[in-house]
Amino acid sequence: MSGVPPAAWDLPEQTLKESELSGQDDAFRRKVSSKQARKMVRRREGEDGIWFSLSMYGIIGWSVAVPTMLGVLFGYWIDRAWPGRISWTLTLMVIGVCLGCLNAWYWVQRQRRSIEERERQLKEQQRALEEEADRQSRKGKG
Repeated sequence: MSGVPPAAWDLPEQTLKESELSGQDDAFRRKVSSKQARKMVRRREGEDGIWFSLSMYGIIGWSVAVPTMLGVLFGYWIDRAWPGRISWTLTLMVIGVCLGCLNAWYWVQRQRRSIEERERQLKEQQRALEEEADRQSRKGKG
């Protein structure tokens, strides 16, 4: 029977001061309200899991690859149609890479703003839930 914990009624009663109990209760409420706010935001916006992250890498990759390949193809066509001293294939490839990188930067910045907005909303919801918990605890005490 050494591996079995004792029943709750067999344990000695622990006496806590009212202030210790109140402090623990407030900390517990804040923790629960924080988790609740996060769950509410995730339910409203949907879970951002591994597939979302992988899709973002894909979007960024394609946003660089497509303009680069279009530049290479168009440059190759120009070089074949009108040969000259300038390699239009390389020139348009560099331009395509630059445009693709600007496009990828745009996507990353847009996602960053979205994450910051989500965090701001989460903090506002946490603050509102904490205020509500404080009001309810004051009603219970008063």
